[in-house]
Amino acid sequence: MMRTRFAPSPNGLLHLGHAYSAKLAHGLARAMGGQFQLRIEDIDATRSRSEYVEAIVADLRWLGLDWDSEIVFQSDRLARYDAAAERLKAMGLLYPCSCTRSQIQVAAKAEGPEGPVYPGTCRPDADGNGGADCTRPHSWRLDIAKAAAMAGPLGWHDRVAGKVVAEPELFGDVVLLRKDAPASYHLAATLDDAADGMTHVVRGMDLFAATHIHRLLQALLDLPPPLYWHHALLTGQDGRKLSKSEQAPALSELREAGKSGPAVLDALGSDATGPRVFRTGILAGNP
Repeated sequence: MMRTRFAPSPNGLLHLGHAYSAKLAHGLARAMGGQFQLRIEDIDATRSRSEYVEAIVADLRWLGLDWDSEIVFQSDRLARYDAAAERLKAMGLLYPCSCTRSQIQVAAKAEGPEGPVYPGTCRPDADGNGGADCTRPHSWRLDIAKAAAMAGPLGWHDRVAGKVVAEPELFGDVVLLRKDAPASYHLAATLDDAADGMTHVVRGMDLFAATHIHRLLQALLDLPPPLYWHHALLTGQDGRKLSKSEQAPALSELREAGKSGPAVLDALGSDATGPRVFRTGILAGNP
């Protein structure tokens, strides 16, 4: 059966960009007679808040979006992430890294999809020499070159971009186990989508590049790749994507102001192949 999901992090309030993405994922599931799941990505204990979980549920119900099973919480799946990491360690693909962000910024010689590319400071040599001091706080990085060689050529199909060749080397050695959280987004999201039988992953174009890493992890861990739909982003009048960091209007503000959730959702439209500009009229007028 076709399955898709909406997977917000409870570190802030949902805004119209979230509503747009949830609408597309929910609409695809309903149009294809499939199932829609709500997953809460709450493994970052320093930022996740229970009040934001409550607000997410209230906002989605206000919009008129429903889900077909119990809400999934990533914080209930830490053992799964640990097991996958141990498997990758046994394959010789993970190594500890104690470098700080400032050290990486100074030493990096290239820029990748997620910022400065890690220069391999803590990566052991072919004989296993070198590496980080594990008595200090450290993360665990994926040896991209070794992993890509082991996996071989990869790609995925995207509803908008078509056939895409995976190029995980663009990222350098990404972190899979963070110093401050049980797992990275790359590892947790990839494992969760497979565990929950997601056949279609609907998410914003800002996460398109991450799929290069996710496709590699799927190959390494023998996980089935879903079909992807990286939709265009909802932007403000200035062309910048709506986001928490840019103080995008919260759905709870509209809800508390007495606006109609289904009307707001309808006003967002459904053309996900081109840029979508947030219209201030959604906030104005009658509920």
